[in-house]
Amino acid sequence: MTKPLRIGVAGLGVVGTSLARLLHRQANALAMRAEGPVVLAAYSARSPRPERPEIAAARFWGDAVELAAKADVDVFVELIGGAGGVALAAVKAALGRGLPVVTANKAMLAAHGLELAALSEAHGAPLFYEAAVGGGIPVIKTLRESLAGNAIRRVSGILNGTCNYILSKMETERLPFDVCLAEAQRHGYAEADPTFDVGGFDTAHKLAILASLAFGSKIDAEAVSVEGIESITLDDLVAADELGYRIKLLGVAERTAHGVEQRVHPTMVGKGAPLAQTMGVLNAVSIDGDAVGELTLVGPGAGGDATASAVAADLVDVARGVRLPVFGRPAALLSDADRVPMQRHEGGYYVRLTVVDRPGAMGAIAARFGDRMISLEAIMQKRATKEWAEAGVVPVVLMTHGTTEASIRDALARTLEEGVVREKPQVIRIERDGV
Repeated sequence: MTKPLRIGVAGLGVVGTSLARLLHRQANALAMRAEGPVVLAAYSARSPRPERPEIAAARFWGDAVELAAKADVDVFVELIGGAGGVALAAVKAALGRGLPVVTANKAMLAAHGLELAALSEAHGAPLFYEAAVGGGIPVIKTLRESLAGNAIRRVSGILNGTCNYILSKMETERLPFDVCLAEAQRHGYAEADPTFDVGGFDTAHKLAILASLAFGSKIDAEAVSVEGIESITLDDLVAADELGYRIKLLGVAERTAHGVEQRVHPTMVGKGAPLAQTMGVLNAVSIDGDAVGELTLVGPGAGGDATASAVAADLVDVARGVRLPVFGRPAALLSDADRVPMQRHEGGYYVRLTVVDRPGAMGAIAARFGDRMISLEAIMQKRATKEWAEAGVVPVVLMTHGTTEASIRDALARTLEEGVVREKPQVIRIERDGV
């Protein structure tokens, strides 16, 4: 019988526990796929867990770095999380001794991916990370292997289930943001401090990884322009619905005339697009390649079982002896990531304005937009509520044809200076193609 593949797991939280159960439950199937048994031989956690049958035979280590550096294992699995600290030290220790590493840690890869790729190559130790982006969706394998014959033009996706849940619930149940956020926290979809998710930073880390694989660039999370969903109101979702769109938090990396744009922001997506139809906590990624065209992968983006599924797939690759450059090509051949300013972005825009109810106000707005050569596709004036009427303002929604970010921002700044608009305008980018 083939020698067992001995696994050392650092971290027995939700994902680590799910992985241990999966290895126990699917032992026979994994043994056939990996051409030998896959066994949990060692683990680190805050305390030993001998009462769990799937863990009882594994050796407990109180220190994850020591496990990575000394344990008698064939592969090290990092499920601690965090960009640095113990997780990073443990991964570096494992790679340094030539151990293959499997991780689900997108924050660590976004911050230290290039360093880890170089360390992986120097010691001949493969680094796998399917679970870091999209949970159970096999997007890393798709970009790194299945689409190797394509020139990728664009990658876009819903990469955070918390935000997608909140926006879906706001739309379908006509509830405000704070109510839906509280519901997400009750269900465990959002942390007590949800900033990392709703602020778009989690999506930005994942997008930086996908952009590196898609365009052969060094991971650079600082190259990603980031906006969260905190400013999205029920009024915006209702207006989007009436106009034939849904609002999604998208991560988009695409090749443009100015370089590769990397951006995360709320986006108006046509209801017929696959990403618009991805609701609840699901994730989805659309990839546009020159040979294959556009394909979309949809599935659970988080959760113990889905993430453990991706980790197990990487473990089977390790057992089969798969060896791939971490980001699809040798680290020395990765190019510097383009840092394209958001002001250069070109596309359509949804703009919601609180317009002063006086003669000539709309004319002044139209003039400022005309000065910047912005063509309006649609104007929708909402019926003013009693509160709006008492305040002397009227809510107006504008939809533009293609223009630049710089132009739209300049036109809106001028309307504010002239006093015809109160409050900060709401601006949401429109994705009409490629999603």
